[in-house]
Amino acid sequence: MQEDNAQRPLVAGPDDGPEPPFPIRVAGKVIKGFGRGSKELGIPTANIPITGLSVGGHSDLSSGVYLGWAGLNPLSDTSLPSDTSTSTSSASAAPPHTYAAVLSIGYNPFYKNTARSVEVYLINDFGGRDFYGAELRLLILGYVRPELDYVSVEKLIEDIRTDIRVAERSLGREAWRRWREEEWLVDWGRDLEVVRPEDVGITG
Repeated sequence: MQEDNAQRPLVAGPDDGPEPPFPIRVAGKVIKGFGRGSKELGIPTANIPITGLSVGGHSDLSSGVYLGWAGLNPLSDTSLPSDTSTSTSSASAAPPHTYAAVLSIGYNPFYKNTARSVEVYLINDFGGRDFYGAELRLLILGYVRPELDYVSVEKLIEDIRTDIRVAERSLGREAWRRWREEEWLVDWGRDLEVVRPEDVGITG
C-alpha cells in the first residue's frame, strides 16, 4: 500500500522516443464511468470501453498508468476547444482537438473495483464539460508506473498529480511530441472501419 509519494522520476521512457510495444492505438466512444474523477478527486476523466485493448493482442497489457496523446472527433461536437496548455507544445502549432493524456488501466484497488477500466485524463481545461458519446482516439506511448493502493484519497490525488507532471515533461520532448501529429490521431476524415485491426482498439 502506497503511504508516501517518494521521490519519483519526472520523466518516463527514453529521450529518443517510445519503445515496443508502443505505440498502442485504441479508439472508442466516451462512456460514463464511476463519476469519482470530478466529484471526489477533482480530476475528471474520459472513460472508454476496456474491450478496446483486446483487439490487436493488447488484452494482456499490464494494469498501471500510461501516457500518450488523445484526439477527440471535432465532428462529434463542433465546440470542442483546442489545447490550451503550453507545457508540451505551443497551442498555435498543435493540431486542434488533440491533447496530452495520462491514463489508468486497471481495477483501481483504492476503490476496489471489480471490473477493469480505461480512464483517460486529458491535460486541458474543458471548463467542467463532459464528452459522453464523443469519439476518442488514444495513442498510448509509454508506461509511467504500476497500479497502486493508497492509505488515503489525499495520497491518491498526490500521485495522480505527479503522473500528470510526468506526462507533460515526457511528452514535451521532441521525439515524443511529434507523435501528436500522426495521421491516425488527427485525420478524422479517415473511416475507422477501414483501419487495420492491429492498429486500432474498437470502432465505437
